[in-house]
Amino acid sequence: MSDLYGLQRGEAPLLISIPHLGTQIPDDLLERYSDAALTLADTDWHLDRLYSFAANLGATVLGARISRYVVDLNRPPNDESLYPGQTTTGLCPSETFRGEQVYREGCEPDADEKQQRVGRYWQPYHAALATELARLKSRHKNVLLWEAHSIASILPRLFDRKLPDLNLGTQDGRTAAAEVQRAAEQAAASGHFTCVANGRFKGGYITRHFGAPQAGIHAIQLEMCQSTYMNEAAPFNYDEARASSVQPVLRGMVEASLQAVQTL
Repeated sequence: MSDLYGLQRGEAPLLISIPHLGTQIPDDLLERYSDAALTLADTDWHLDRLYSFAANLGATVLGARISRYVVDLNRPPNDESLYPGQTTTGLCPSETFRGEQVYREGCEPDADEKQQRVGRYWQPYHAALATELARLKSRHKNVLLWEAHSIASILPRLFDRKLPDLNLGTQDGRTAAAEVQRAAEQAAASGHFTCVANGRFKGGYITRHFGAPQAGIHAIQLEMCQSTYMNEAAPFNYDEARASSVQPVLRGMVEASLQAVQTL
């Protein structure tokens, strides 16, 4: 098994990818990072715990171990912006979501180093994704790729006001069949959480690259507010009471989408 990601294999037509779960920064890079970056604030904290029901669904779960501050696994390898004209973070972020510097002065990676990081850290995760999708596709007519993400609910640098609790993205319906997206939306409405589809978040690189409903791969990204299940301030601890409220809704969304995929 790789030291770059964790992989739990299942046999259901469901792959849950958590590319921003990682908290590791290689030892030879640590001294180049700012104190702000070393808090790892932009991690998608605790999503492996929140999605712990995945094993009971027979899901395959792939979770990164390397921090997004090393290389962002959900960005294109050429660093092209997914949201032209909007403020975003790049392949090897130089600023945090709050606008703090990621690197100490003069320590940012140059273009050659960024591509080295792509080869060392980015490509293995994407190769694992492709391999697991191919394995599941060989067993099932249709497969659901569920991209699991979370983010602080209020980030003025990135979006206005508080973000809706649950943000579904299918690149405006291009990465999943309409029935699959609709199933996720209807399940989200079963709780008291606010939800939007293809709003501020339409799906990142993984959703857009691998989602191919015409070929039987249906990709949905869920960007959820961390306020629904954890403390958004350091030390970013898991909140069992809040998590116990959102987790059944989250499971319902995944199950409903999976059922829709299986009945296509």
